[in-house]
Amino acid sequence: MIVDSLDQEIDFAITASKEAGKLLVNNRNELNDEILTNSKDIKLKADVSSENLIKEILISKSAFPILAEETGKSKENLGETFWVVDPLDGTANYNRDIPICCISIGLVHKMEPLAGIIFDFNNNDLYVGNCLKNISTLNNKEINVSTLKQKKQGILITGLPHGTDYSDEALNKMVIDMQLWKKVRMIGSAAMASCYVASGKVDLYKENGIFFWDIVAGAAIVNSAGGLAEISNFQDNYQVDVIFSNAQI
Repeated sequence: MIVDSLDQEIDFAITASKEAGKLLVNNRNELNDEILTNSKDIKLKADVSSENLIKEILISKSAFPILAEETGKSKENLGETFWVVDPLDGTANYNRDIPICCISIGLVHKMEPLAGIIFDFNNNDLYVGNCLKNISTLNNKEINVSTLKQKKQGILITGLPHGTDYSDEALNKMVIDMQLWKKVRMIGSAAMASCYVASGKVDLYKENGIFFWDIVAGAAIVNSAGGLAEISNFQDNYQVDVIFSNAQI
């Protein structure tokens, strides 16, 4: 069934992402209220409102269950094929009006990315990856990863997610890796980092301890754009380690 209907399912997620994007743009002042904060993390009314709208649309159109960042599983047994929703990736950026944040909706089958829809609502950019067709697009135009082969010529995106090991040893290891690259960026959105790899803007994105909903749509988009999305060290709380590359570096 999923092979025959994947294009339709992608259209459902596109509708959900665009409607949620309108909500986040048009109601920014109202939705930018903190409902939870700690020393390294923040949650806004925007996260919850966006997720509720996305789930409402997907449930009305699609038969597949949902794993979402704020509310978890829509049913205890998600089965082989289900949606994975991050209603606002880059919440801290949204909170401070830094225009690097997005809506991320992925469809997985047997825990492998099948499709990815990421809507960069600040720039009205829609990224879509279809792993059955091996095509990724940005606003309906095909995109591909870069062709660089050496770190000394390339750009790395990385990050320090909630729960990062900030010990001197761990940070020193990260710095040693950074020194191998021409440039290094931290942008505060794993999903947007994935899109930048897929569209050839950067050459590799890596991060440890990121959450599955942050990266699964991006994984589909990277793979379908000719790159390699490696997801490992899967934890019970859905934290994972990732390396998304152009498959050359």
